[in-house]
Amino acid sequence: MQGDSVHAGPVRVLLLSADFQTTRLIDELLRATWSRTQLLAHAEWDAAAAQALVDHPSCCVLLDASAGPREEAMELLAYVRQSGPNAPILLLCDGDDEALALEGLKAGAQDCLPKSELEAGLLRRALTHAIERKRSEAGLAHQALHDQLTGLPNRALFLDRLGVALERARRSQSQLAVMFLDFDNFKEINDTRGHAVGDRLLAAVAERLSTLLRPMDTVARFGGDEFTFLFEELTSEREVVLIADRICHAASPPIEIDGVALSVTVSVGIAMVTDPAVSAETVIREADAAMYRAKERGRSRYELFDEESRQRAGARIELEHALVQFASWLASRPDMRLSLSLSSRQLRDPTLRTHKATGVSLALAGFGSSAASLSRMRELPIDAIKIDESFVKALGRSDEDASIVGTLVELGHALGLAVVADGVQTAAQLEQLRELGCDAAQGDLTGPAVTGEQAEALLVEEVAQVDVA
Repeated sequence: MQGDSVHAGPVRVLLLSADFQTTRLIDELLRATWSRTQLLAHAEWDAAAAQALVDHPSCCVLLDASAGPREEAMELLAYVRQSGPNAPILLLCDGDDEALALEGLKAGAQDCLPKSELEAGLLRRALTHAIERKRSEAGLAHQALHDQLTGLPNRALFLDRLGVALERARRSQSQLAVMFLDFDNFKEINDTRGHAVGDRLLAAVAERLSTLLRPMDTVARFGGDEFTFLFEELTSEREVVLIADRICHAASPPIEIDGVALSVTVSVGIAMVTDPAVSAETVIREADAAMYRAKERGRSRYELFDEESRQRAGARIELEHALVQFASWLASRPDMRLSLSLSSRQLRDPTLRTHKATGVSLALAGFGSSAASLSRMRELPIDAIKIDESFVKALGRSDEDASIVGTLVELGHALGLAVVADGVQTAAQLEQLRELGCDAAQGDLTGPAVTGEQAEALLVEEVAQVDVA
């Protein structure tokens, strides 16, 4: 007989069979091949059998599929898998039933054993292989649903848990919240210290954040330096605000790596779920919008999602849609020049840097109408500035107005940017802008504004004309 070194504890086998002879045979074979074994025999799948699987989730299940119709056996297999997702399952059948074996394997069983061929060595080998295969499957499943660096749940697992939590909230009317956390200065650490140090810092902060949570809470690495939190069964909004405050403070103490103390701060957005019927993606988007608001208000803080954040989130979605549409236009007409006018706040959205690779030019709208530091302007991913139409309308009134516009043009050029005049209405304004060195003009004089659909139709018409030519 082989030793028991492969298994540190007793081997537990849950047998589901109404046949006494089968139960006695399995008991004898197990005793002959393992010195430490425990057979949990049940004639049917009832509350006692289900509780046995709950009490011993890692036990191996032997399911006698020979007693009744195949459909009943497959239904029972489904119940067992649902109750014990980590339990390896082997089917017992009469004779060499290949069709049953294939159907069982597709339904989640590890093997199918003919009862007429059972002997101690075969049963031991089949159980051992089933246990090891299940362990391998569990390991692969864990890798697929967890972040390799931090060991935390990944985006896919977090969204799944959030979906389950929303379903529970619909039934129980309980309160839940999601937090979206982003590091404020992680790029700087990555650039100066290297990605290896950055990874170690992420892992250390992740471990620190995990200690702040209740057993029922979830923290996940959502991607890059972004983390998400799920909190269920909350009693009030104040409770989650206090947690967010602890998280912000817990992230800030220095972490020593290779003898260097590194400090980071985090911005956190909070989305309280008031309507459990919303989608998981909507909740994430709201928490993300609140996080960006925290960054805009000074970083190293938390913000709750509110109506203003909702409007900003909607505007951000519209911006992303516009960028995608522009990219599709450029794909069909590579020689086309496309520019998108955005406010300074919109231009601070980090997703724009990704979209810059599509070839769409970005312009800072309303230049000159509000205070903007030149150092901040250099950080924005812009190709041009658009002089506010209030200055353009004033052209022709006095030399002073023309001088202001000229100064704005010179300033834009000094920053290495193209300069566009917005709201040009007359030929006289256009001529004066040329004299002042302005690079381009936009307004009713050059053509009325059109919707995205109208622009699409014009492009299709122009492409068709080019093809015919």
